[in-house]
Amino acid sequence: MSTKIKWRKPKKIRSDVIATAKATGHTLQFWHALLVGDELTVISITDEPESSHLVNAIYDTSDIEEWMNYRLNYRSLRLWSLTYEQELTTPLHIAAGRGFADCLRHLLRREADVTLSPGGTTALHEACEGGHGECARLLLSYGANANAVNEDGLMPLHVCTSPESLECAKHLLQFGAAANGRSLEEDDTPLHVAARHGLLDHVDLYLRYGAEVEKQNDEGQTPLNAACSEPQAPEDRERYLRVCRMLLRAGADVHTEDRDNQTPLHMACKQVNPDVVELLLRRGASVNCMCYSGDAPMHNVLKATAYKSRNQPERVVRALLNHGSIRVWPGALAKVLKYCCTSPRTIEVLLNSYDRLKITDAWSEAVPPDVFQEHRQFYESLFALKQTPRSLQHLARCKLRLLLEGRVHEAVPKLGLPTFLQNYLLLDFRDYVH
Repeated sequence: MSTKIKWRKPKKIRSDVIATAKATGHTLQFWHALLVGDELTVISITDEPESSHLVNAIYDTSDIEEWMNYRLNYRSLRLWSLTYEQELTTPLHIAAGRGFADCLRHLLRREADVTLSPGGTTALHEACEGGHGECARLLLSYGANANAVNEDGLMPLHVCTSPESLECAKHLLQFGAAANGRSLEEDDTPLHVAARHGLLDHVDLYLRYGAEVEKQNDEGQTPLNAACSEPQAPEDRERYLRVCRMLLRAGADVHTEDRDNQTPLHMACKQVNPDVVELLLRRGASVNCMCYSGDAPMHNVLKATAYKSRNQPERVVRALLNHGSIRVWPGALAKVLKYCCTSPRTIEVLLNSYDRLKITDAWSEAVPPDVFQEHRQFYESLFALKQTPRSLQHLARCKLRLLLEGRVHEAVPKLGLPTFLQNYLLLDFRDYVH
């Protein structure tokens, strides 16, 4: 597997001196008003001629206690120190990042500069990151650049990573944001970001604005690859399934490989998402393609079973086998049992794809006593086969599956068999082997 080391662009070293604020009695009062969204105080202070400069003040908050000691009008920024990171902000950044639209509106009316980015990011980025749609709209209407790039190489659309940021994304696109704009480091498009975060409405929005579904980022991932590569809790699987379904309808290719020759199916198996795996297989994904490290999708799911048993890895293994996946070399089954024993159904469906098993002492040694006790019925049925051949019913199943090869999933439903026999041929779970 290829390994790529990414270097973060170093921050620009500055030697200038920035005024935080004039030492007036309003400075600290104005600061506190911004933090809590006190609109009336912001208006009253900025309306006074001697305090008008505060709307474009740049605050160094890296040491707030030192900053509040504002006996000096100016202070030097110690940017050459490797251990001293400046956190620079402006009133616009504070109001936009906290969603205080009324305060933001008054600052803009008093000619606050929307282009300021003292800390490497614009107020528009702050609004979008916080999902504050009205703040984003205000900034854009006052001239904020919808395609501004922050210090991490991200445009505002790239930081729309929450469901709440949908309105921000809509405003950005209406004001000319590039639907296919690339991030500087990862080469991601907004569609990559939305797919990676499982944001269905964002994906739909970007596709309607012309986002290209087969764009590949720096790692060779398309948005479909990105969606399938994201670790997903069981409660999030439905969102990602809908995202993948939408991308496929828009023309995403299930065969596109990333830099490590991993297809979306490889990644969905690695993340153990059975719904997406079944979707990709129905769309013709290649079940036996090998990635750069020589792993097929089956290898990926078996490697992940031990720590993703909640994700129903047995469904993934069953779907792969029914679509003609390669199986594990019989001599390695004891090793598979050792690492996958906490998911007995995964063991069951895998072993039911063999017509005979050579069970040795290594098999029983591979299952810890506590796991054996938790799943006693299953493992007793398995180890009983050490001295007993498989049943005739099972042997008949194996023979028919061998004749159908990789067409089991589509041929069995057409045989007109009773439902229980169809399920048996398709390796339905019984929680024991016979």
